[in-house]
Amino acid sequence: MRAAGVQPTQRSLLHEESMGKLSQEKILKIMNMVKNKEVSIEGALHLAQKEVYSDKDSQDLLTGSLFNYSIYKYKHYRWQKRILQIDFNTKTIFNIEKGIIKKQFPFSQVKSCEDSERRRFSIVFHGRQDYELEAVSLDDKRKIMYLLSRVMQSNSCRRLEEPCLGRAAECDVVHEGVLDLQQDSFMSTEWVKYLVQLREGELTLYCIGLGAESRNACSTMNTIHLSGGNMSISKENESGTFSVQTKEHKYLFRIPFTVQNYRTEDVSKLQNEWVSLIERYCQLCKGGSLSQEESQEDTSSEADYENVTVALDEQQEEALHFNTSAATIGLNKPSSPQTKPVKGDIAPASASTPVSISRTEVPPAPPAFFQPCSLSPLAKRTKAFHWDVVPCDKIQKSIWGSCDSGKKKIDASRLCEQFQIQDVAVFSGNEPSGNQHIMLDRKVAHNFSIFLKSFRIKPSELKEKLYIIHEESGGLTDEQITTLRRYMLTPKDAEKYQLFRGCPSELHIVDQFMLEMCKIPHLGQRLDLLLAIRELPVSMGDLEPLINQKIQASKQLHSSQKFVAVLEYILAIGNHLNENAGKEKAKGFRLSSLTKLSLLRGKERTFTLLHALVEQISLHEPDLVKFSQELTEFEAVPDASMKGLSAEVDVLKKELENVTQCRRLIKPRTAKATPQESQFCRELKDLIQKYEGDLSQLSKRCEEMKKLYSSVLVKFGEPQDLDSQELFGWISVFISEFRKACAEVMQYRQRYS
Repeated sequence: MRAAGVQPTQRSLLHEESMGKLSQEKILKIMNMVKNKEVSIEGALHLAQKEVYSDKDSQDLLTGSLFNYSIYKYKHYRWQKRILQIDFNTKTIFNIEKGIIKKQFPFSQVKSCEDSERRRFSIVFHGRQDYELEAVSLDDKRKIMYLLSRVMQSNSCRRLEEPCLGRAAECDVVHEGVLDLQQDSFMSTEWVKYLVQLREGELTLYCIGLGAESRNACSTMNTIHLSGGNMSISKENESGTFSVQTKEHKYLFRIPFTVQNYRTEDVSKLQNEWVSLIERYCQLCKGGSLSQEESQEDTSSEADYENVTVALDEQQEEALHFNTSAATIGLNKPSSPQTKPVKGDIAPASASTPVSISRTEVPPAPPAFFQPCSLSPLAKRTKAFHWDVVPCDKIQKSIWGSCDSGKKKIDASRLCEQFQIQDVAVFSGNEPSGNQHIMLDRKVAHNFSIFLKSFRIKPSELKEKLYIIHEESGGLTDEQITTLRRYMLTPKDAEKYQLFRGCPSELHIVDQFMLEMCKIPHLGQRLDLLLAIRELPVSMGDLEPLINQKIQASKQLHSSQKFVAVLEYILAIGNHLNENAGKEKAKGFRLSSLTKLSLLRGKERTFTLLHALVEQISLHEPDLVKFSQELTEFEAVPDASMKGLSAEVDVLKKELENVTQCRRLIKPRTAKATPQESQFCRELKDLIQKYEGDLSQLSKRCEEMKKLYSSVLVKFGEPQDLDSQELFGWISVFISEFRKACAEVMQYRQRYS
């Protein structure tokens, strides 16, 4: 099929590889844009490449649920390498460094995403500092921002139960067209053509106005997110222009004159259409942003809720012991409207119950405490141990299915003596350059010139340095490679240097280097390759002992019989206390409850339930006191998590794949290869083969780690999505506190013996 008006030369270009991967409908759309002179031939090829990338992204990024990317985070005036993990299963974004989860943010905290120059972008959060990040490649940046747009679109859904993620990701283009975008340079202002697509929550810009010299450069893409709540759009005085203002940038667009839009009224109509549509979606996103902020204000932390609940339960238990009849009468009365304070109001405190100092609203008391029970009026009542109970569906496959707390002997009188409700309630708490013209952008040129002062390499020597893999052999340093990557030319700047026809020696030193960088084919990929090939062995060496430690810890935890026996004692003690407190017995408890043992105090404020556990074990099975000898890997609080380590290994696989692809890309033809190039390729091939073997072994160990940990979670009735950093942390803290309690009990006995 032939489109009228397309010349033979155009048809030959349109049969490029990119066009061959598109549907007939998309090919005709691009050909008609060429016919109407909306885009040039080169612009049409850029559009075709964009469509191919978009189709591939839709397939890869929509089918997965867990995504890991190497990024650089700006902190303390330097860029630190991290892993950005976007987890659609837990709806959380993780900041990981060497297997350690440094920060984690629920999707609901993501407010917007700000695009910046080159590989940089920022994530804007509700109620905390923005994250200024840099992707390792433009392709990674494009994918990350695509995923973040899914996150922000999911936040705009009114109900969490609504399956909005898939709908937002597959959202059709609301409106699209070719617009001119004003771009300023040091000497002049120019208009560059962009294909602009409006979707729900974002405005995507694809540059299609670059010259033929920039064809090998990475395509320029920009995304303006409308969900930040700080957007504004306005018409400009000049005919056919309008501006979009974000927090950081102002974008000035112009309706281009084409074969179809040659009259002023046509241009004005298109201008009004763009402005009204963008305004509409800005208002929709502002509404979603406001509701999101309100929901953030209403959310109370789980820790605060737990503290208030524990304090309130203890107060209610004591009040119940002294005035049971009054409590019963109070339950039979209708609820007062004051028992449910309105947001912003303060609930009146009872005269018999001290007010708990907390910023959270005190939840209503559990009715189970006040319900009639079969306890004798003369029976001694004890404080309740508020543990986390294992769900019934996890009991059968865990240790709790065969656990019988009744076979453990405990000194019930001693427990009642220490944890019975006292006659007097005691509450304690703590009180509170030169004039020479430079072709490059002024700011970029200034920063790059600072770097060149310490870069003792001539422009003509740069290419040779790229064929030396290791720094000790005379190659570039890691810092130099990182800096050169950061100042890679944009396609727009590369076009300027490609058009330069003067004498290079007459240029400023900054321009000389940039001109030389333009002459090196696949420079970005070469720099990425050098940096990755150096970082891979270091990263694998760092991860291997951490993974081995996690494997050993899981094995110890899975095989320790003494630890299970200690848990049985805790279950027996907790059930005894709760039974006397009028609560039901539990068949098992979450290991998070281990950290709560030291929080329940006896009649002596220095004596806790942990001390009681030590006493009971010392009295009946003293050998269990040294149970931690079977758990030597838990001596210190673990830093790295299995989730973080798995993300690190996943990123290493991607980096090695990129190295292999870069090697194929830069591999010279045998007839034209210089001795230096041939040696470089041989050395690179050997290193890749070695690293593939090392990474394969590391991946196997990582899978073993995950399999062992999964069996540990089943054994103790824990949820499968529980990260090892939490579980191992609870056990490590418990071991430390248990030893401390043992020493204190021993001192107590020596003092009173």
